[in-house]
Amino acid sequence: MTGLDAQRPRLPSPLEEVRDDRFDRRGVRLLLKRDDLIHPELVGNKWRKLAPNLTAAAGRTVVTFGGAWSNHLRATAAAGRLLGVPTVGVVRGEELAARPLNPSLARCVADGMRLHFVDRSTYRRKAEPKTLAGLVRAAGAQGAYVVPEGGSNAHAVHGCVALGAELRGAADVVAVACGTGGTLAGLAAGLGPDQRALGVPVLKGGFLAEEVRRLQTEAFGGPRGAWSLDDRFHGGGYARVPAELDAFATAFEDRHGLPVERLYVAKLLYGLAALAEEGAFPRGTTVAAVITGRPFPPGPATGRTGSVR
Repeated sequence: MTGLDAQRPRLPSPLEEVRDDRFDRRGVRLLLKRDDLIHPELVGNKWRKLAPNLTAAAGRTVVTFGGAWSNHLRATAAAGRLLGVPTVGVVRGEELAARPLNPSLARCVADGMRLHFVDRSTYRRKAEPKTLAGLVRAAGAQGAYVVPEGGSNAHAVHGCVALGAELRGAADVVAVACGTGGTLAGLAAGLGPDQRALGVPVLKGGFLAEEVRRLQTEAFGGPRGAWSLDDRFHGGGYARVPAELDAFATAFEDRHGLPVERLYVAKLLYGLAALAEEGAFPRGTTVAAVITGRPFPPGPATGRTGSVR
């Protein structure tokens, strides 16, 4: 085995049924696809998206992007440590350079990642070739392999096809929280023809459908699989955790013994419960929710956590 495969991932990840009256009374069966159990340090869709990218990097320094609480940065730093690959994280917010590191960025540094802070205006233009080249140069990482924010590119999409393949025949609807769209793009492509994928965006803006189509075109040459988005459950935007959402997550933890990550997983589960109550799923439907992460820092979940972005 080579690359991350040598780290003994738990694949396929477990699939568990939970009994919850909000689904039971509507005749809906709820399954949890426990991608949070793939690896103790590279949880959820991070494994599926990073493994093919690190193979493509072929030992080169990896440069990637994220905010101050980015789980993608933490996962990339951990992967770099496990494989002995240098990593550089370009962090949104130049003002953060003068502040003490938060626990998420401190974990990145502890895992060997070198951080480069940039102003928010430049960060927004990071996909522009000229700006990207300038950022890589300023970070002292010329010749590095670049992974986009959230890890979503054609390699990542192909890596997430296996997620859909693992769920073929297991559910009618497979739902996942979405930040940058790569997981949904691959998941939908891997499902069977009688299944559909449902994405629950955690950011406002309504831009994700176009991004998922772009990623599928980049990865496969065109659209693949049946998928849709429901934009109603972002809770006010990225990193926003309203009291109602936090209370829902706490109650779900108490009922089912599952630590619920707040920024992504809580919004997914909350959205599915709301959809079940609305009668969006016909009686007899089996819904699988992909658990893409777990709370950070480890321990009791709080409203200030990071996940798949």
